[in-house]
Parts: sequence; structure tokens; C-alpha cells
Amino acid sequence: MATAAASSLTIASSLSEPRTQFHAPKRSNLSLQYSVPCKANSRSKRLVVNSVSSPKVELRTGPDDLISSLLSKVANSDGGVTLTPEEHKEVAQVAGELQKYCVSEPVKCPLIFGDWDVVYCSRPTSPGGGYRSVIGRLFFRTNEMIQGIDSPDTVRNRVSFTALGFLDGDVSLTGKLKALDSEWVQVIFEPPELKVGSLEFKYGFESEVKLRITYVDEKLRLGLGSRGSLFVFRRRQ
Repeated sequence: MATAAASSLTIASSLSEPRTQFHAPKRSNLSLQYSVPCKANSRSKRLVVNSVSSPKVELRTGPDDLISSLLSKVANSDGGVTLTPEEHKEVAQVAGELQKYCVSEPVKCPLIFGDWDVVYCSRPTSPGGGYRSVIGRLFFRTNEMIQGIDSPDTVRNRVSFTALGFLDGDVSLTGKLKALDSEWVQVIFEPPELKVGSLEFKYGFESEVKLRITYVDEKLRLGLGSRGSLFVFRRRQ
């Protein structure tokens, strides 16, 4: 059973994409140890509504409204799996608006640290690999997808699942975080560790992911992979 589970769970990395040739922005040796506060973008978007019986009313749309809208669109979607193409476009549009409020140098912001639930990814197999594919989901039900970032440079990814409706397990990865510039980070992961029932073992090879942090605050973090995958992370309570 462990061999079958392991073969069904062949993944390049959890919360990563296949290794690809990618030309990131100019690299700089940036430390991830920061204690300075983040300075949020103060821009707000104003909408003017015409009313027949009253003067013009000005409504404000800020990051809190966009976050609420974004989370409502991805709620109960199995990390985005059940959304239609049109609904994925709506998520991308709201995320695009929200990133306008991102701090100027998110890699330096200490708010990136902590434990995060992966509540959405535009590509189902990016978090978790093959078992999140159409065939994989027939045998494995995802329970949680979590990413932890510990100061100064440790990343912990874990996907927990139930196999065949009764066997609990998880796949976890540990990696080192490196800043490429003020927005992009690179993570080199060790081989994945698989736990199925009482069995526990490592398999596979090292893997790599590059991610652009497009928004971060106390509640939410957005990431854009080097191949275009959009991730929505919600801070765990």
C-alpha cells in the first residue's frame, strides 16, 4: 500500500512547479531578517455613483473589501479545483487590484513569516503535484495545504490527505528561502517526505520554486509563480 501511495504521489515539490529556465530580475543579496515595519501603499480606488434623488456619492474600495471579495470567491473550492474558467478570471482580476496596495518591498516585510493556509491556486497540480490531478483526486482527498515560513530563511510545506477514504497521510517539504530582489524569492527544497499510516520515508530529488510576492498583510499573502500560477495564502489563526 505504501508503494502504491508513493508512486501515486510523485511530485516535483509541494507548492512548487517543475524546474524551468527562468530569467528572474537582477539578483541581489538581500537579508530576510528585518524588524522594520511595513509601509503599505495608501492608494485607494474611488468609484462615483450617480443617484436620481441625491447628489453624487463617493464610494471607496480598499484592500479590506478586495480581500473579503477574494476569499469569498475561493471559499469551498478545494483550493480552486472546482472553479470554472470564468471564476478563475474573476479571482485573477481581484488579485490584480489587490496587488496595487502591496508594500513597496514585500520580501523585506516581516509579515511574510508565519503559518499560512493555501486556499487557492490557479493550477491544481502546483500545490501537491500529481495526486491533485484529475486522476489523483479520485483516490486522494485533500485535508489541508499549509506553508510555514520561519525567520530567517526556512520554508515548510505540507499537504495532508486521506487515501481511499480511510488512510491518512501527508507529504511535506523543507526548503531554504533566498531573496532574489525586493519581490522575488527562490526556494530550494529537500526531497519530499511521505507519511502514510505508520510508514514514513523520503523519496525523489531536490526541487526548486521561484515566487513573486505580490501582496502581504496581517491576513493575506499573494504569490505568483515563475510559470504564472497564482497562489492565495491566508494566515492561520
